[in-house]
Amino acid sequence: MCPLPCARESKSYAANTGSGGIAIGQSSHFPETPDTIGAYPRLTEDQIGALDAYGERRAVQPGEVLFRDGEQWSDFFVVTAGKVAVVEGYERLEERLIAVHGPGRFLGELSVLTGQASLYSAVVVEPGEILAVPVGKVRDLMTKDAVLGDLILRAYLLRRSLLIGLGTGMRIIGSRYSPDARRLRDFAARNRIPHRWVDLEDDPGTESLLRQLGVAPEDTPIVILFGKELLRNPSNAELAAAISQSAPAPSRDVCDLVVVGAGPAGLSAAVYGASEGLATVALDAIATGGQAGTSSRIENYLGFPAGISGAELAERAVIQAEKFGAEITVPAQATSLDRAGNQFLIGLGDGTTIQSRSVVVATGAKYRRLPVARLEKFEATSVYYAASQVEAQLCRGDPVAVVGGGNSAGQAAIFLAKHAERVWLLVREPELSTHMSRYLVDQVTRTKEIEVLCQTEVKELIGDSALTGLLVANTKTGGCRELQARALFVFIGAEPATSWLSGLVALDEKGFVLTGLAAPEAASPRSALETSLPGLFAAGDVRSGSTKRVASAVGEGAMAIHLVHERMHFG
Repeated sequence: MCPLPCARESKSYAANTGSGGIAIGQSSHFPETPDTIGAYPRLTEDQIGALDAYGERRAVQPGEVLFRDGEQWSDFFVVTAGKVAVVEGYERLEERLIAVHGPGRFLGELSVLTGQASLYSAVVVEPGEILAVPVGKVRDLMTKDAVLGDLILRAYLLRRSLLIGLGTGMRIIGSRYSPDARRLRDFAARNRIPHRWVDLEDDPGTESLLRQLGVAPEDTPIVILFGKELLRNPSNAELAAAISQSAPAPSRDVCDLVVVGAGPAGLSAAVYGASEGLATVALDAIATGGQAGTSSRIENYLGFPAGISGAELAERAVIQAEKFGAEITVPAQATSLDRAGNQFLIGLGDGTTIQSRSVVVATGAKYRRLPVARLEKFEATSVYYAASQVEAQLCRGDPVAVVGGGNSAGQAAIFLAKHAERVWLLVREPELSTHMSRYLVDQVTRTKEIEVLCQTEVKELIGDSALTGLLVANTKTGGCRELQARALFVFIGAEPATSWLSGLVALDEKGFVLTGLAAPEAASPRSALETSLPGLFAAGDVRSGSTKRVASAVGEGAMAIHLVHERMHFG
């Protein structure tokens, strides 16, 4: 067992048992967790009956462990009688009770459907009965029974959000000043991997313990998985493999379709390509969801009147694509493109190559950086390009600043206002409505925690090792003002991710991919999304002239598959 430096932060049950463990058989200690937000629904008798046809019931006794953290999911469990406790770090120092389930409830969270390892253990605390159904059979039933499928998926998505909020899962231990620590934290956040961050700068006791364990400074940051596996400054790929986040390498020598980029356009192409019977592989260097995946709330997407987070939209799309047989590999960075006869060769960062008959480029764009001194220094600690739940936890109670005048900046400011002490929204334009949708302008102006400063630019970052403030200037009057901001969120436009295309594809003056009639040197009549290279298509933000909206990206991804079919069949 690997002792966790942060164990003292978790609740111990020694007070209940006198031994530090779960009080097996004393069910009064474990009342069933109430379902206040829909994360713990109860199945109907008919739904349990449908699952009965694929599974097996068996009696269980207190102390029986149904599954442990770190194990791959093989069964989907329904409690039909008795009680089952969901416990993080069971039988270890950091043991913590997460939830208790009674009759009619099912166990697990999103990792059941994504193939990741379990983040916790399930322990029987009251004698009863469980129904165990093979996970593959449950996936099949979810596609046939839309009501049951949506119930399970929604509960699992909510449970993943709860686990992220609790800091359940792996521990990332390092210095807030370490670029590698920031890299690992960003990777975990973008992929919605529950984790807890332990900052060595705030916890000298932890640093002393690491020295005793023989962990040298150059070995940090470290990641502790399931309380027993220690990774020393792992790459994103190594971390993904350790938690079963990454998909296996493509199983085919030649694919029908490779989608490069797994934002809304790429995921849409993967869903429609796989559903149309194409052997489909989707790649992304960091995480599924793209820039949209970092959005706390998308309120103008068709079919979601209450809004939906970018991460939840991406997770739903991934599950849908995999249901149709698409292979999604994260992280996998495309580094080069070549052509051999009628096939494309996509070189990856690990030195491997994927061959495909057609390619959809959906690599999107990355946020621009502020042209201000010392930005790189503070990017390791205090400057962010996303506003998710993880970033909100890092700056909880602090004053923060958001730079940008578009929808992404507005959404970030509204979300952060729920967590930060104060939010300054810094906009270059004379009015907030210049580039921001009216519904967002209304929300921003109604939020008392947000102060909007128009015609304002950041001139200087203040602080030593971490950001303590900003010097901003009014571009009209020239007057300067210091803001006591502890974090800076930047949303000032984007640059296309097209450097990997090896100069083979025509780009516009800003580096976006030219398609359709705009693409030069057409060897044949070119469809709307086809590039200057026949058989290679572009969709979403990476395409020159595209509408930078989630709905548009999804539509282009779907349209690209229709055009892929046309190119394959008619040349």
